[in-house]
Amino acid sequence: MELGLKGKVAIITGSSKGIGLYTALQLVKEGASVTICARGKEKLEEAAEFIKNETGKEVLTVSADITNEQECKKIIQETIEHYGKLDILVNNAGTSSANPFESVDTELWQTDLDLKVFGAIHTSKAAIPYMREVGGGAIVNVTAVLGKTPPASSLPTTVSRAAGMALTKAMSKDLGKDNIRVNTVCIGLIRSDQLEKKWKEDASQLSWEEYSKDVVGPSIPLGRIGETAEAANVITFLVSDAASYVTGTAVNIDGGSGGTL
Repeated sequence: MELGLKGKVAIITGSSKGIGLYTALQLVKEGASVTICARGKEKLEEAAEFIKNETGKEVLTVSADITNEQECKKIIQETIEHYGKLDILVNNAGTSSANPFESVDTELWQTDLDLKVFGAIHTSKAAIPYMREVGGGAIVNVTAVLGKTPPASSLPTTVSRAAGMALTKAMSKDLGKDNIRVNTVCIGLIRSDQLEKKWKEDASQLSWEEYSKDVVGPSIPLGRIGETAEAANVITFLVSDAASYVTGTAVNIDGGSGGTL
């Protein structure tokens, strides 16, 4: 299938590792020009080197704090100055913060909302005028499947992720007239630094494959933890021309573990 990504320009936030990094890698492989951004300059350079080693192509790196509106604007501006246009934005920056309601103080609420909700808002708002200039674009907001069915002691993450889903739907309604599509992917258990740390703490005698299938797998219909590249592949599809009639949709990437569609 031809994805129609050759010549497109994309920004992926939170892309020095994990899903963001592998999404950047996949987009570069498909012929897109990519900006990767995160707070840590050293990690960004390592990510850029990884992509270059895998593809032979260079990406633009922008060190920025997504919780700061001016730095969100800086990401967009540096991309425009370097590539001349913008077609795709993946709002991936975020961390997991899961606590009982009464233990979450005001500062943590604000930090989480600034990163996961306002970061996406500010970056999208700065990107949209440039997408209009090229006749349309695609935005993917990365959220979490638990935002649909929050369990106990899952705050503030599940609230921020639920807000991200509502933001996605509302944006898709407003921006459809401009041919700007907005979707969200709801992440379940996907291989990450946090999961690998838990594996090494709880079951270091097992291989990753054994831990994925035998320890965690029984709780997931597909029987294993998802791989980072599998999430990246879905995001790549959603920002591509192959998904040209898909907008306002939340796609679970969770191996079937979620309790809702």
